[in-house]
Amino acid sequence: MSKQETQTEESGSEEQAVQTPEVNTQPTPEEKIAELEAQLADTRDQLLRKAAEFENFRKRMNQEKQSSIEYANQNLLLDIIPVIDDFERAINAGEKSEQCGSNADYNAFLDGVKMIEKRLSGQMEAKWGLKRFNSAGEPFDPNKHEALMMEKSADITEAVVKEDFERGYMLKERVIRAAKVKVLMPENTEVK
Repeated sequence: MSKQETQTEESGSEEQAVQTPEVNTQPTPEEKIAELEAQLADTRDQLLRKAAEFENFRKRMNQEKQSSIEYANQNLLLDIIPVIDDFERAINAGEKSEQCGSNADYNAFLDGVKMIEKRLSGQMEAKWGLKRFNSAGEPFDPNKHEALMMEKSADITEAVVKEDFERGYMLKERVIRAAKVKVLMPENTEVK
């Protein structure tokens, strides 16, 4: 190859090098903007998720707090219920002796005990949400009743409460003491 041909090839290579654009590794401003917008959208999405999680957590904590407040007095009320039961027993005893013909002083005592029981029960219901429920004649519900005795009857088709031994109590909408009852069972039901 001659010197002139070599120079032509070299100058041709230089022209090709000049004509071939260099690959730019720097992102264009539009690419940078697109990348930053994607990062911003991702960060915004994470922020919204965290805010929603926090709001759900806050609501759950408020519900648990409210439930704790509503049922905080349960133990106190469970301690007072036996006193109310004693009032009921005294009233029942007084009513039975009244039928046998007792004196006027005893009747005044009985009336006083009835007034105390009525006032205490009314105050417990009005201030604390403690409600007493009667079960006699109602269908037997194991969530509300504790069967102490059972008796078979041909007159019924489902278990029914015949008698309350101790009445049940509810605090707001929750049964806190089941009623102790005698249950009438249908004749054709086997007791296991």
